[in-house]
Amino acid sequence: MKPFPSVLRFALLCGVSLPLWFRPLAQTFWLASGDEKYTDILLILPLAAVLIVQGFRERKFELQSWAPAAGLLAMALLVWGTVRWTNLFGGSDIGLTFSMASLVLWWIASFVLCFGIPAWRSMRFPLLFLFWVVPIPALAMDRIVAALAQGSTLSAEGLFAIFGPIARHGNTLYLPGLELDVAAECSSIRSSLMLLVSTILLAHLFLRAPWRKWLLIVLASLLSVAKNGLRIFMIGMLSTRVDSSFLHGRLHREGGIVFFSIALLGVMLLLWILRRGEARAGSSPTSGAKGRTEKETFAETPRALARGEREV
Repeated sequence: MKPFPSVLRFALLCGVSLPLWFRPLAQTFWLASGDEKYTDILLILPLAAVLIVQGFRERKFELQSWAPAAGLLAMALLVWGTVRWTNLFGGSDIGLTFSMASLVLWWIASFVLCFGIPAWRSMRFPLLFLFWVVPIPALAMDRIVAALAQGSTLSAEGLFAIFGPIARHGNTLYLPGLELDVAAECSSIRSSLMLLVSTILLAHLFLRAPWRKWLLIVLASLLSVAKNGLRIFMIGMLSTRVDSSFLHGRLHREGGIVFFSIALLGVMLLLWILRRGEARAGSSPTSGAKGRTEKETFAETPRALARGEREV
């Protein structure tokens, strides 16, 4: 089967999804452009598209898979119709979450239908990566923001404790001459999600072992909390020891990119360390001895055959 008709069918099925899911798509991108908690959604489609196109250049797809794809398409339509034509979610944003999840499911089913199960296996990362366009419901997002704010407060408290007395009540830090309230707006949710998405992508591209990928993602999550604690610490120290205007200055309003860059550099350093570990594991004495044994056996085979002939 030639790949071009399959690509054409896939493009047609994706095109069919646009008018069906136009409303949730528009709501999602409006949300992503207007709310910093969902800004990372704007990155997902371009990144996934690049990964899928790159996969097409490196692999050949031949077989179609009708049965599983048809089941996934039917499930996507069922969820879409339930959200659109019933009042099951009472107009809450959970309906938007289910609508976008069904859209991604339609895209994945279309891919399986046109290119087959083997293609799905080789391209499952960029296809599953598309689920990042599904907005997290507000209730869950509020809890994530609250957890980030609390973690950032604890991280900043630890840094302040190194340099002097510090007291904490909830998410409020009490310094000599200064009271710092770490509100939800100070949770740095946008840069934390950006860092998480970037780390997942880097782990997929540059690491092989699943446990190393998960370790990098977990450490990046901790770094996202630590870098926000560092930001709070720096603002507090500069406000008490240099000038109180730092509480409302550019570092407070626009300094997120600086601390995001610091955290990203930390992720890159961890990635370098993990890659070196993989390289050492790949060239371990055991694997080297195994390789030498195979080479020696291969080299000795003609000699053994020759000796056998002489003996006969």
